[in-house]
Amino acid sequence: MYSFMGGGLFCAWVGTILLVVATATDHWMQYRLSGSFAHQGLWRYCLGHKCYLQTESIAYWNATRAFMILSALCATSGIVMGILAFAQQSAFTRLSRPFSAGIMFFASTLFVLLALAIYTGVTVSFLGRRFGDWRFSWSYILGWVALLMTFFAGIFYMCAYRMHECRRLSTPR
Repeated sequence: MYSFMGGGLFCAWVGTILLVVATATDHWMQYRLSGSFAHQGLWRYCLGHKCYLQTESIAYWNATRAFMILSALCATSGIVMGILAFAQQSAFTRLSRPFSAGIMFFASTLFVLLALAIYTGVTVSFLGRRFGDWRFSWSYILGWVALLMTFFAGIFYMCAYRMHECRRLSTPR
């Protein structure tokens, strides 16, 4: 059980760090504009070496931002529950800490999937046509890696929960 929780905690730390880095950086998309390179993120866009805040309130950016922030919050609370799962005493008899941590990581995975799906759909259908020479960049890719890490953290914690439940049910009372 503890090896699963250790693996889950490792994946959770890496996934949460990647979520925060992907959300905060401004390299989601790179493109060429008027002969110079430009890149943009969720909060800023940069033309050459000068960056500007994105002051427009565009729905897909707001939705992507919100889902990325919710994902990071779920992953952080999953880490807290995962650390508490190592404690032997259970504060709630009906609530399993590994199960709760797994649910939080699956919620985080769902939120980051929604964020990336919205961003991908709008970028490919609208911005891809606007900028001929464009590509997704490393911040966007970190978001996908964070999705995998939070998903595997949830899997590890669910396996730890199942092992704990099997042991609990097999012990005589």
